[in-house]
Amino acid sequence: MSNSVAAAPRTSIASNRNSHRSTLLKVVILGDGGVGKSCLMNRFVSNHFDEHSFHTIGVEFLNKDIEINGEAYTLQIWDTAGQERFKTLRTPFYRGSDICLLTYAVDDRTSFKNLALWRSEFLYYADVQDGALFPFIVVGNKVDVPDLEKQISTEEARAWCAENGNSPLVETSAKNATNVEEAFGAAVTAWAKLEAKLERPFVEDTVDLSKQQSPHRSSCCMPMTSAE
Repeated sequence: MSNSVAAAPRTSIASNRNSHRSTLLKVVILGDGGVGKSCLMNRFVSNHFDEHSFHTIGVEFLNKDIEINGEAYTLQIWDTAGQERFKTLRTPFYRGSDICLLTYAVDDRTSFKNLALWRSEFLYYADVQDGALFPFIVVGNKVDVPDLEKQISTEEARAWCAENGNSPLVETSAKNATNVEEAFGAAVTAWAKLEAKLERPFVEDTVDLSKQQSPHRSSCCMPMTSAE
């Protein structure tokens, strides 16, 4: 069975002996009803799968402490109701989110087509000005179903991701735990990379000491620091 994650970061429960502070991240899982959002959350947090779980009404959330690449994180994972009638209940919880998992089921083409609607809904109600600067992760759940029942190929899903911000794609199965930890690990890694990019100072004016400086530039504006 193929999957779309190569060398994904490994996640583990953060140790109490970890001396550095844990970063709190709010993670929202979006997608049509029945794609397995609650099952993904429960499999990740408690390694439990309930084949007869009911649709979420409104929102639910669980926390989990993990460690990725030596950094400690506390994920506050929000599972939202996918039905349209619960829209007014779920959308207020989008604000303040750090990561969004756009979820579809590989045996449900409608849920895949609706990814664009979920992405737009999130950007609007979360008040995200630039979708390219927000870490979306696309999750194709239920890869455990027989191949004849699959309606969305990995290649088609990757093409959608390429056209919608180059979001990472992870194909999962909450039922047998395939790539569930990898999905959340990839989400945190995407957040960390974007955060590092946003925080990296951008130096636009580079001084070339081999050239004569303008008489209007004062040398006091170039502080020198010695190596410690």
